[in-house]
Parts: sequence; structure tokens; C-alpha cells
Amino acid sequence: MPVPQPLAEAGRAGADLPGASTLITNIGALVTNDATRGTGPLGLITDAALVVDGTDVAWVGPRAEAPATDRSFDAQGRAAIPGFVDSHSHLVFAGDRTAEFNARMSGRAYSAGGIRTTVEATRAAPDSALHATAGRHVSEALRQGTTTVEIKSGYGLTVEHEVRSLAVAAAHTDEVTFLGAHVVPAEFAEDPAGYVDLVTGPMLDACAPHARWADVFCEQGAFDADQARAILKAASARGLLPRMHANQLSHGPGVQLAVELGAASADHCTHLTDSDVDALAHGDTVATLLPGAEFSTRAAYPDARRLLDAGATVALSPDCNPGSSFTSSMAFCVALAVREMGMTPDEALWSATAGGARALRRDDVGTLSPGARADLVLLDAPSHVHLAYRPGVPLVSAVWRAGRCVVRPT
Repeated sequence: MPVPQPLAEAGRAGADLPGASTLITNIGALVTNDATRGTGPLGLITDAALVVDGTDVAWVGPRAEAPATDRSFDAQGRAAIPGFVDSHSHLVFAGDRTAEFNARMSGRAYSAGGIRTTVEATRAAPDSALHATAGRHVSEALRQGTTTVEIKSGYGLTVEHEVRSLAVAAAHTDEVTFLGAHVVPAEFAEDPAGYVDLVTGPMLDACAPHARWADVFCEQGAFDADQARAILKAASARGLLPRMHANQLSHGPGVQLAVELGAASADHCTHLTDSDVDALAHGDTVATLLPGAEFSTRAAYPDARRLLDAGATVALSPDCNPGSSFTSSMAFCVALAVREMGMTPDEALWSATAGGARALRRDDVGTLSPGARADLVLLDAPSHVHLAYRPGVPLVSAVWRAGRCVVRPT
């Protein structure tokens, strides 16, 4: 039988050697998100172990039943959770909106129009600056346990700059979203129909090969229902899957339209009618809640309890962007969801992992069951509940992504 490596050696070099299996053992509480593997909806296993083979999870179960492997890693009683799955981010941008945030905290209301400030700065920035910013925030999120991230365009709003933004996003993730319909840019302020024609024609023709998803900001000050429907139908015809910014600033048609078009997710869902909740509960569209935006705009939080009790699937995301939610911390959003949105710690963690995977229509992430990608986070805590119990404390001790230890143990 191979001699397992001790914690220190595995942490320095052995945790990502190719062609060898690794036992992560002595896990105090392992969240699998597979109810067939353990207790409750989180599939929780105490005194647990997990085997990584290549890029995938090969086995999970009680520590006493763990199979032999080429090496081992002692988790020293820490809790382990799936890597966070962030299904909504805006990381390709330039510039700074500190002044806008300061004004908002001094009483000015948030509106969609501030996006144009970032558009101007992004257009003027060189590719190298956009890559540096996106890479910095992806790395920042990874250090906090986010192993899967979606990235949108939307701060270019010309054919050239949207293609450029998608190329930058694709250098950092496979989950790339075309958001040419973020707002109507200044040069089309008097001709929004002309901008919709640009988005559904030349812009989509150029951008579709570079993205998996298409998104629209369906909101007052952005795009109405007819415009959003036309854009997402045109995108679907070019092979892109739909998702939508919906019902963030007011009640509106976004959620109903997202469900009608079979969108993977309706994101924000802050202002909902009973019929909106019912549509989400009976459709396949995930309600992705973004509490960082409410925190940063002093707006009312979405009612996650209402959605969950109705049977809707809920995801959580930080919505990292320079205007309305400049955070990459999923743990912060978990704490907000528990404190402000009526979620239990178990529900919030599920939504930040498996819920995000559902919003991306993925079954290989957000779970730690055999066959899933080995995206694992060790917490410097005995339970995942500490994510909400100890808000603001950096609890991530180590991170594996696709079987590689990418954040070394502390």
C-alpha cells in the first residue's frame, strides 16, 4: 500500500501532482450537496473523507471507510464545502466609481445610468488593463473559495469593444456572457431602437462565437420587455443561452419574460409580484439573488424566504461590479442572505454552490459527489454555519480547483 504523505508535504507540493490519487481526510463536517451521501439536503457527512483522482471526486464517505490512495492530506477537523459557484459577475471594466458610491451613501438614489461612466472608461482602457482587472478579481474570488465564475461583457457597447470584452472574459472563464444590452450607450440616447438593431444584428454576429450566454438588463432606464424579448430571441437563434437582469429597481416584466423564454436565471428578483414568484416556482428559471447590490445601494433586500417557500430554486452571487456591488465575497453574501433575506445557513450555502451551478446549468460543480469536478474549500472552522455565524472573518483555509490545490493551507 502506498505511504500517505503528511499534511505539510501534501500542502507544499503533493496536492496537485498528476496521475496520483489524494485522500483528504479528518474532515470535521463535509458538505456534499448530495442528499444520498449524507444527512439533510446538504448531504452532510461528519468525521468524513474525500478522494480526489485527477480532476474529479472519486469517493466520499466516513473517514473510517476511506480507501487507500497515493497520498493523504489531513484536514485537521476543518469543515469542507464545494467551491462557490458565482453565476453573475461584471469583471471586464476599467475606472472607478468611488464618487458615485460616496454620493449614494450621502443620499443620492441608484439608477442604471451610472453604467455609462464605466463604459467610457472601459472603452479607453488598453487590453492589458482589462485583463489585469479581470484577473485580479478572479484571483481575489478564488482566494475566498469561488472556483467557478461567470463573467459578462456590457461595458463596451460597440461591436469592437463588446468583442474585446468577451475575449478578455474568455481568458478567465468558460462561462462567458454577452451583455451588449446592458444600457443604451450615450451615442444612441436619441435612437434606442437603432441600438437594439445594432445589438440584434452586427453586434450579435460578431459576439456570438465568443460567448455561451446572452443577457439583457430589463429595467426602467435600460431595456423594456419588447426590446429584451427581441434581443434574447435573436441571441438564441445564434446559439446563445438566455439569462436576464430582472426586477432589480422596480416591479416589471423581466421575471415573467425570463420564464417565458426559458432563461437559465432571472437575476436580482428584488421586486416580485405573487405571479412572478409563482412563475419562478413552476418553471426552470433560477432566481439568482444578489444581496451585495442591495447592501451597496441601501435598497430593500429580496425576499428569499418567499421564493423558497413557494418552491423556487434560488442562487446567490456577489454581483461583483464597479457600480452597485463592488465585492467578490460569496461568504459575505451568505451572511447577508441569512441575516437579511430569511434564509437558513444551510439554504444560503446550497444557493451559493449548487444553486449557482443550476443557474449555469452545470451538474459537475457545486457538489462533492463522485464524478463531480474536485472543487473543494476547507474552512478554518468546524462547520459551514460559521460562514454566517462569523461574518467578515476570512475563514477559507485552502482551495482545490479541478483537483489542484490552488490556495495553499493556512
